[in-house]
Amino acid sequence: MPITPDQSDALIAAVRAVAAEAILPRFRNLPDGGIDAKRAFDDLVTVADREAEAALTARVADLLPGAAVLGEEAVAADRSVLGCIDADRCVVIDPIDGTWNFAHGIANFGVIVAVVEAGATVWGLLYDPSFDDWIVAHRGGGASFVRGGTARPLRLPQEALPLDRMRGNLNGDLYPQADRPAIAALAPRFRRTSSLGASLHEYRSLATGATQFCLNGMLNVWDHAAGVLILEEAGGRSALLDGTDYAPAMREGRLLNAANPATWDALAKVVNEALAG
Repeated sequence: MPITPDQSDALIAAVRAVAAEAILPRFRNLPDGGIDAKRAFDDLVTVADREAEAALTARVADLLPGAAVLGEEAVAADRSVLGCIDADRCVVIDPIDGTWNFAHGIANFGVIVAVVEAGATVWGLLYDPSFDDWIVAHRGGGASFVRGGTARPLRLPQEALPLDRMRGNLNGDLYPQADRPAIAALAPRFRRTSSLGASLHEYRSLATGATQFCLNGMLNVWDHAAGVLILEEAGGRSALLDGTDYAPAMREGRLLNAANPATWDALAKVVNEALAG
């Protein structure tokens, strides 16, 4: 069952309210002991992550009764929560994407929410609390950038640029150690490469035409489900390097996001050749 316009508006309002109540008051104002490490020393979680996820989970239960909820911090506590992605309707929450940035006072973070039905994302939101704007998409309904009450439809150019004019995100640190030298060696072939430390802003940059690609070696569903839908609705392409279309249930693979299919084709060839050695 598709998300209705009223449900979409209510979900966005819930995210904005939780950000105002639980996230922004803690930005550059975390209490002593308010930051913990999870799987690695730089894989952080803050009191704001936990409070925001709990608050959003409660609001989703009211707005979409019967929906399963899969939150990043719930998965960190219990990996079996990942099975929720197979529910008839699952709401995926990343309460603060870019937690390392948030914890260090860098305003490059946000909230990601996706609604997945029958294994496909049907609604996605990339919300930036610092500027109270967002990108939202409905499957088959396009993607829009919303700020100050004005919605601007997003539609990307469909021509591929030469490699030396492309800007994008390589994110080699998210790949196995053995792959990193080959990925790093690709950087000089492009105009500029970087890693923003927040999937939300990498997808926003792609969907608004600021960048042309993003290569990622980790498939955490909270990082990608909403962004892939938004990118595709704007005219981009997301697929594993072997050409398999992305699906939220995927847990392993090399994901290439590109501003259009022609760019994806060109980059997939270059990246696959590099990784093949």
